Amino acid sequence: MKRAIQLIKNRSDIGAGTRGSDLGIDAIEIAAINKGSQYFNTYTYVDIQTRNGTIYDPLIYPFGRRIKQVLQQCKLLAISVEDCLLEEKFPLVFSGDHSSAIGTISGIKSAFPDKTLGVIWIDAHADLHAPYTTPSGNLHGMPLAAVLGIDNLENQINDIDEETKKYWNKLKSIGTSNAKLRSEHLIYFGVRDTEPPEENLIEKLAIKKYPVEKVRNRSIKVCVADALQHLAACDIVYVSFDVDSMDSELISNGTGTPVPKGFDPTEITEILQEIIASGKVICLELVEVNPLLDSQGNRMAEVAFEILEQVTESIEALSTR
Repeated sequence: MKRAIQLIKNRSDIGAGTRGSDLGIDAIEIAAINKGSQYFNTYTYVDIQTRNGTIYDPLIYPFGRRIKQVLQQCKLLAISVEDCLLEEKFPLVFSGDHSSAIGTISGIKSAFPDKTLGVIWIDAHADLHAPYTTPSGNLHGMPLAAVLGIDNLENQINDIDEETKKYWNKLKSIGTSNAKLRSEHLIYFGVRDTEPPEENLIEKLAIKKYPVEKVRNRSIKVCVADALQHLAACDIVYVSFDVDSMDSELISNGTGTPVPKGFDPTEITEILQEIIASGKVICLELVEVNPLLDSQGNRMAEVAFEILEQVTESIEALSTR
């Protein structure tokens, strides 16, 4: 019996510093239509109500921009992901900005509170800031700190107001007041654009990482096998794919924070397929396609869809547990 895929469309971009990733899902759908694909007619889907209109509101919390609305968004997404998993479906999540991962991971843990979760983060950025360390105040740079339950006060550079603290603590506590993830169960692929507070924390926590050149030198199969061995104690795995993990100069700048010297599409496809073949992956999320920033038309969305088509075949090959 195969696990049915359910698409979850989360068109929120309020956690980013640049508008437009809310249109990423539509851009990917357009890429599918232009290719003559029926992909988005094949699967059931859920649309998550957004709060994108709050971009017009004055910014009250400089070190947690729109943190109240991101909290509300992540709560809704968590419920949708939890419901999908409890229905024994595979949630394939499409999100605008990466703050969404707080909701996705919270939903996974709510569905499976007694299972040990592993996270494979395919991204140019570590997304390990907290309001106390963020240089921008944008929540899309903070999801992993939230689910790890980390404030990183040792590297604090910002003085945080009480309201920001309150909402940050609520974000960390969606679904459960306990941390959703242990640092030894987090794996980075492609991270190459970080700030000192994140770098210090990565070193302190000894977070496993696979830079682009390391993956190329050792081979994708070897690195993924090594990563999965590192996650051997985990019962389930969530994979987050930020398109900025790919080389912006090779592919496109159609993402909020493009970074050169990343993976190419073939490498991303193989990495994802190798991870999914482990049989432990129960959720995949794709984020940060921003067609408004794409100087090559709809190129980033087109590449993302090509990867998605191939990876979906691997997901469909999985059996229910």
